[in-house]
Amino acid sequence: MRALIVDDEPVARKILREELDTLHEIEIAGEAADGVEAVALIQQLRPDLVFLDLQMPEMTGFDVIRQLDAGPLPLIVIVTAYDQHAIRAFEAGAIDYLLKPVSAERLSMAVERAMRIASRPSEVADYTARLSEIAADRQNSPPRKIVGRIGEEYFLLTPDEVLAFQADGDVVWIITAKRKYLATTTLKALQQKLQGLSFQRIHRNALVNVTHVRKMAALSSQRWLLTLNNNLEFIVSKRQAGAVRSILSW
Repeated sequence: MRALIVDDEPVARKILREELDTLHEIEIAGEAADGVEAVALIQQLRPDLVFLDLQMPEMTGFDVIRQLDAGPLPLIVIVTAYDQHAIRAFEAGAIDYLLKPVSAERLSMAVERAMRIASRPSEVADYTARLSEIAADRQNSPPRKIVGRIGEEYFLLTPDEVLAFQADGDVVWIITAKRKYLATTTLKALQQKLQGLSFQRIHRNALVNVTHVRKMAALSSQRWLLTLNNNLEFIVSKRQAGAVRSILSW
């Protein structure tokens, strides 16, 4: 795969190039030091894969994605030092999200993922259509995926499969029927992004998908116990009791 490296830091480009040079599957097509140059080189070189930094002066990585024109579009792998942008990166069409400093093992996994997608014409077509739509207008598009993290891997989850979000200090957990993932943003930010969907704040530390509530039991006039489909239980705060009672009328 022909790859383009985009980063405003020369040292970062050098390190990534050296790591990619060890992978026989990758040929470096070029490097860009800013977003404007990146857009021009993507149009000129038509790389298969772009390793795109987010934090660049004048034009960010997200701006680069919005500037992509019609035609063959590259697969995008975000490379950044800031993990709080993970959700937005996947919503913007990236196939993977790498945190600096990128380990050789994690970089190899990203390349393998890109090669799997590139080898399947139907996936490439779907990806190209989605990225074209995003590049045309992503400002008003609702979040379609929730990003969860386990170790150095990021998983794209649909809102339907999430049972609840639970905060534990500064950490927010995404709870599904089978496992827990580490969220990449705050509970407040998640609630804002999921407005209009079936999520209800039941406590300052918990946001629950009401479609997965199996049982509600009144502990008092202002206290409820919710049981989810996986038998996980939550106590509703007094402040949220009125809102939770409305679930019974759904």
